[in-house]
Amino acid sequence: MKNDKIITFGELMLRLAPEGYYRFVQADKFGATYGGGEANVAVSLANYGHDAHFVSKLPAHEIGQAAVNSLRKYGVNTNDIVRGGDRVGIYFLEKGASQRPSKVIYDRAGSSIATAKPEDFNWDEILDGAVWFHTTGITPALNDDVAAITLEAVKKCREKGIPVSIDLNYRKKLWSREKAGEVMGEICKYVDVCIANEEDAKDVFGIEASNTDINSGKLNHEGYIDVARQLTERFGFKKTAITLRESINANRNLWSAMLYDGKSGQPVFSKKYDLNIVDRVGGGDSFGGGLIHALSSDMADQDAIEFAVAASALKHTIEGDYNLVSVSEVNALAQGDGSGRVQR
Repeated sequence: MKNDKIITFGELMLRLAPEGYYRFVQADKFGATYGGGEANVAVSLANYGHDAHFVSKLPAHEIGQAAVNSLRKYGVNTNDIVRGGDRVGIYFLEKGASQRPSKVIYDRAGSSIATAKPEDFNWDEILDGAVWFHTTGITPALNDDVAAITLEAVKKCREKGIPVSIDLNYRKKLWSREKAGEVMGEICKYVDVCIANEEDAKDVFGIEASNTDINSGKLNHEGYIDVARQLTERFGFKKTAITLRESINANRNLWSAMLYDGKSGQPVFSKKYDLNIVDRVGGGDSFGGGLIHALSSDMADQDAIEFAVAASALKHTIEGDYNLVSVSEVNALAQGDGSGRVQR
């Protein structure tokens, strides 16, 4: 098997959620699982057969170990997780239904990764033998030290010729648009593949698709091509992927994506999926994992975007942050088998 060591870097969090569609104020118990943008990508890649490594900082106590074990369970390499600090970041999830949106409440201040210092990570050693590096805009949003660590990592990747992907993933609860634009603008100089959704390019870089209202579900393909073109002109991305979510309500979305080639200036669009959602958290991460698998496997752009969107469509049917599907399952959907009939 060829070397396919892929590194992801970010925060792994404890997710606490009421049963089913109970509201926070109704709940008398919470289910505990783990997840986080880059960790979710690592699990996807491990399930696709890659040598996926997740890099972070977590406490040495039992809750920290439980978080690590949640990754090991699915074959993710956790050897480069630094142990230290006092707490695992937490987020509470209330699942929406129909016209009531889902809600997330963060309790992550002072988490272990937020106490990390640049000297905690030896990127020369961590990146040795790697063929891909992935992170998101959530990680540098934690504080200036973590932003500096992220920037050091992507600079080191550029030195070593390792492709870098980033999901812009703007989180308004973590930082301002101005701060995001400043920090991400520097990091993106070292990025090869950029992943964004309808809002990220606008929130982080002020680049907006014309004639599009994400709340009404009206999308304009030409507008998204223009967004990708502007991002490519500014940063020199080799590929730009934009996910297109049309929200009918909290349970039903239309889901598709575009992949723009920076060299040729040509976009390709995926087919569109009509989703009945079980759990949408991690949907964008599952798209990222599928895209990294496809591009690192040298798939053509059309095949790559179809694989990534199909992978994400399947994630929306799975409880928890992690996308627990195989390459064969994704291929079956990407190639047209979306009937949901029982497989015997």
